[in-house]
Amino acid sequence: MTLNLDPEFAAVFAPMAQAMASVTSPAIGDVAARRAIWEPIIGTASAAQPMPDDVTSTEYHATGTDGVPVLLRWYSPERAAPAPGPAVLFFHGGGYIFGHIDLFDGPVARYVSASGVPMLSVEYRRAPEHPHPTPVEDAYAALLWLQDHADELGVDRSRIAVMGDSAGGGLAAALTILARDRGGPTIARQILIMPMLDDRTAGPDPHIEPFLLWSYDDNRTAWPARLGPAAGGPDVPATAAPARITDATGLPAAYIEVGQLDAFRDEDLAYATTLSRAGVPVEFHLHPGVPHEFDSIAFTTDVARRAIADRVRVLKSL
Repeated sequence: MTLNLDPEFAAVFAPMAQAMASVTSPAIGDVAARRAIWEPIIGTASAAQPMPDDVTSTEYHATGTDGVPVLLRWYSPERAAPAPGPAVLFFHGGGYIFGHIDLFDGPVARYVSASGVPMLSVEYRRAPEHPHPTPVEDAYAALLWLQDHADELGVDRSRIAVMGDSAGGGLAAALTILARDRGGPTIARQILIMPMLDDRTAGPDPHIEPFLLWSYDDNRTAWPARLGPAAGGPDVPATAAPARITDATGLPAAYIEVGQLDAFRDEDLAYATTLSRAGVPVEFHLHPGVPHEFDSIAFTTDVARRAIADRVRVLKSL
C-alpha cells in the first residue's frame, strides 16, 4: 500500500496544488524568491479564518543581547481569568528565513480565544541577515522579558510555556535547551508543531517527496542561511538545531505533532524518542495523509480540527 493524501485534505488543497504546479521552484539558496512565494500564502491562510473579537493585543519590546529592540506582541483574552495564570511564548514559522508576527496575528489570536491562555508573540530576527545565534538569543531575551513583567501581566512564572510551528517549533525547542543550560528561567512545557529541528537534511524519501510543501531544496536553503558553512557539519550546537542534542535530561514536557507527508516527520519522531529516553514526558501525534502546514491550508478538514483541538487542550492544561 502506498501513501496518499487524506481525501478530505486533497479536495480542499486541490486549487492550491494546481496553482503551485505552475510556479517554478526557486533554486537552492534563493531566499528572496522563497520569501516572495511563501509570505503571501501565509498571509492569505491567516486571514482566511475570522479574527476573534474577544482578544486584545499590545506591543512591547525586549532588548536583544546586541542592544537591538525585539518586538513583542501580547495577546490576552478579554474574559476574566484567575491571576496569576499561565502564558505562552510563541514563535512563528517560516524556515528561519521568512515570516513575521503580523502574518500570524490570526492563528495566535485564535489560540488565545479558544484556550483563554495569553500569548506573547516574538518578532525574532531571521536569517540570512541574522544567522545563529541571533534568533535564539532574541527568543531568550523575550523569555527574560516575560519573566520580568510577569506580575503586571498577571502571569505565574512557573507556568510559562513555549510554542511554535515549523521553524518556530525548532526555535521553541532550542530555547528550552538554552534556558536549561543557562540555569533558567524554567519553562513549563514545549508545544512543538511540525518543528524544524535538524540541519542534516535527510536524503529524499520517495514515498513522501511527491506530497511535500516544504521541500528538501527548501531545507537545503534555510539551514545554510541560518548556520552558514557549518550546516550539516560536526560542530552545530543543539541550541541551533535541537536534533543535535546528546543529553535531553531536564528539558520540559513536550507536545509534538507532525504530518506523515512532511519532510520533518523523521526528525520529529526521532526527537520525541530522544526526549522520552531522557525521561521527559512526551505526547506525540503523527497525522496520516497530510503535509506540512496542513492545518492552516485546509482548516475545515477533520484532521485539522482534531489537531487544533489537541493544541487547545494542551494550552488549557497549563
